[in-house]
Amino acid sequence: MWSYLGESFITLFSFEVLMLCLGGGIIGIILGCIPGLSGGTGMMLVLPMTYAMDPVKAVALLCSIYIGGVSGGFIGSILVGIPGTNGSVATVFDGYEFTKKGDPVTALSVGTVANFIGTLPSIIIAMFCASWVASFAVNMGPWELFSLSMCAMVMVSSLAEGNMMKSLMGVGIGLAFTTIGRAPVSGTVRFTFGNYHLAAGLPLVCVCMGIFAGRTILLEYAKSERMGGNGPQIKVGGFKLPKGDIIREKVNIIRSFIIGLFIGFLPGLGSGLSNVVAYTMAKNGDKHPEKFGTGCTAGVWAPEVANNASVGGAIIPMIALGIPGDAQTALLLSGFIIQGVEAGPLLIRNNPGIVYMIYASLIFCAVAILIIEVVGMRAFPMLLQAPYHLLYPAILVLCFVGAYACVGNTFAILLAIICTLFGVWMSYANIPSTPFLLAFILGSNVEKYLRNGVSYSPQYGLMSFFVRPVSCVLLLLAIFLLFWPMIRSAWRKKHPPVIKVMEED
Repeated sequence: MWSYLGESFITLFSFEVLMLCLGGGIIGIILGCIPGLSGGTGMMLVLPMTYAMDPVKAVALLCSIYIGGVSGGFIGSILVGIPGTNGSVATVFDGYEFTKKGDPVTALSVGTVANFIGTLPSIIIAMFCASWVASFAVNMGPWELFSLSMCAMVMVSSLAEGNMMKSLMGVGIGLAFTTIGRAPVSGTVRFTFGNYHLAAGLPLVCVCMGIFAGRTILLEYAKSERMGGNGPQIKVGGFKLPKGDIIREKVNIIRSFIIGLFIGFLPGLGSGLSNVVAYTMAKNGDKHPEKFGTGCTAGVWAPEVANNASVGGAIIPMIALGIPGDAQTALLLSGFIIQGVEAGPLLIRNNPGIVYMIYASLIFCAVAILIIEVVGMRAFPMLLQAPYHLLYPAILVLCFVGAYACVGNTFAILLAIICTLFGVWMSYANIPSTPFLLAFILGSNVEKYLRNGVSYSPQYGLMSFFVRPVSCVLLLLAIFLLFWPMIRSAWRKKHPPVIKVMEED
């Protein structure tokens, strides 16, 4: 392991790769801090560029944008009270209060250090845990892999915010999209309607460009209140290291880190939930909970450590199992797939160089982002003064140009436009995009595992998935999660909460 990691760092410390990491980190921070955009948008925009790169440079660029996007969300939360990403929602509660008091430097400094404390240790933990998980998963057959994929998709649907039926609809639509083109086992062409462009299936780039980048830009462009480029007129001083605060909040930091790491490991949750849970736990566990919401550093440490710790948690299932932990890692995994890097249990065994290059890139980018945010803190208000009415159309055009560059024909542009309009419909129908993307990425493998499992055990047929113990447990867990909302609703009706009313004397 250490030899591969050392070789990866040696390869990483070349001028071109270093510039890609720094440039990608800056792009991620800028897009992460602008409300409505995210590091995922940046990854989508550079995907066409990675086609001409070798895997090492492509991995370094994608990882740097990913880390920068996750870290940059706290800037908008603190300076304007609008979270740049859903991973920094809870940071608004106390971070924005510092800006109202005229002291944004304290909150920005705490957020910068909290990002680093959450990111770097979680990546190191992921580096050890992913190998252990992969060594267990490599012994799985198609039965266990099918059950694991189904369990992940159901878990995303059951734990996602909003209506579970809408989440399941997203999963169903994603699986339906993967049936277009050639079947993974027999090679039969299906659902192409005579269009030879669809024989190879829907291009991953076109679908992601439309469902995520194109849809986001159109919806944000329609929100005129966020346009015009009139950013906050705030003066920010230099970075101030919160030494004493780190020691004083050590329990809060460790607790938030564990929460973020664990929630990040669960498919479909990630930083969007971990920052809120960590903030709630910090408030409930504090001796003076009344100070939260008035501008206290504890309310910045908790969400920012947690949402960055979820990075390492989400990396573990992505590398070891080929199952992304959240929407950002799903897009990151899409980039790896385009480069021919197929994540899964065999990845660490067959391509250890690529795996440890991912770890080395993430570790280096975590350090680089810390330096960029410390040195460039005075420029944070300028990032939020971007002329949105010019920025959004430019990004939208780049999406379509990128789709054309990746596929090489004008049909890709038409397909990206159709996916964009479909993504807008999904948004208005309240169908979440994360279950859709997870199902679209896993769909072809799920079908392959299903057909292989049935053909390998013809005497059992579909029951072969319940005969093997691990597969059976995973399927039963998926069935339980599927019916859990109904079970919970029935339990609450049968055992309503008792509310005691205090009578005045």
